[in-house]
Amino acid sequence: MIKANDPTLKSWIEVDENCDFPIQNLPFGIFKTQSSSPRVGVAIGDQVLDLAVLNKLGYLNNLKIDNSVFINQYLNDLMALGKPTCSSLRQRISDLLNENSAELRDNKEAREKALQYISNVQMLMPVRVGDYTDFYSSIDHATNVGTMFRDPANALLPNWKHLPVGYHGRASSIIISGTNFHRPKGQTKSADAEVPVFGPCKSLDFELEVAFVIGKPTSLGESVSTADADDYIFGLALFNDWSARDIQTWEYVPLGPFLAKNFASTVSPWIVTLEALEPFRTAGYTQEPKVLPYLEYAGDKNIDIKLEVSIQPENSTETAICHSNYKFMYWTMEQQLAHHTVNGCNINIGDMMASGTISGPTPNSFGSMLELSWKGTKPLKLNDGRERKFINDNDTVIMRGYCKKDKVRIGFGEARGKVLPAL
Repeated sequence: MIKANDPTLKSWIEVDENCDFPIQNLPFGIFKTQSSSPRVGVAIGDQVLDLAVLNKLGYLNNLKIDNSVFINQYLNDLMALGKPTCSSLRQRISDLLNENSAELRDNKEAREKALQYISNVQMLMPVRVGDYTDFYSSIDHATNVGTMFRDPANALLPNWKHLPVGYHGRASSIIISGTNFHRPKGQTKSADAEVPVFGPCKSLDFELEVAFVIGKPTSLGESVSTADADDYIFGLALFNDWSARDIQTWEYVPLGPFLAKNFASTVSPWIVTLEALEPFRTAGYTQEPKVLPYLEYAGDKNIDIKLEVSIQPENSTETAICHSNYKFMYWTMEQQLAHHTVNGCNINIGDMMASGTISGPTPNSFGSMLELSWKGTKPLKLNDGRERKFINDNDTVIMRGYCKKDKVRIGFGEARGKVLPAL
């Protein structure tokens, strides 16, 4: 048996070298067709493997998983089986898709039942999100924002290097990639006005983020250490934390974001397992001053995920405006989870925790329009000659991400969302 992460693995399903979904990835998602109910699938190349069909045909008999886990609207029940079972499932799928395995490859009838082209299916929300937390963990982003709105010499607030700052967001408005939404409305107040006004947001922004999904619960009062955190993290997805900057400016004092954030957040459809991402671990920033003991960790915990954001105006081509990387995070997801639970806050399967805007040290790596256009003072030029300070109506924002090492590319697909005019 060849391990599922082995870089020498090849599948009998043809996979382009620039495809996000080689045999080393095998991310989980939820899909449906015109004739089927929602079910669990695994991406391989440009196809999706139907695990409900695969199980019904007997290919997963050794795992003894009830088919209700696979004929399901969400991945929560699958994740609840535990990491050892999910890892064994991923390994079994890898074995079946291995170029040297004839078991599924040479059974034409089974292949035709179990495989669908991704272009022919509808991808759905991968998990039922009970609770959603958003962090603020990129030092370059926090420094940029602090420089813009406060004292450049003291851009970071006093607590920032001592704990991963976060806030509880709205789970109900997390939407799957490809879902359009309307421009939010709310109160705004210009600096020279005496009273606020109500109307559509004028400074709509994206925030380039990566979210992790909880696959193991805790009870109230329990905490998760940085050493054990990976046992609780099932996998990662791309995340766009849409933000209404002008609404946020007026409302966020003293309790932080509210209407500026809770109207929509876009998530990519495939959950890439932490297991598939292990080969891409890398060192992060040196944390100074030294963190408190419960936030200390050992080894390389950042992940080298190359990230890109593009804007596509309606009836036009897209322009790549941002090239960043998840490795630029100051606080790791293990530290985020440890801090989140250190007070005894319980976590549940399907909870989603987003990284916060991921900005790098160079202007082209800034993860929001607020930074890229420097609060609207430096408009970006698109390929079609138009300019953008923030996101316009009918613009589509597309986020992509992938890891690459030893000629193996592990990708996430897209987090794509289109802004419609305010209602």
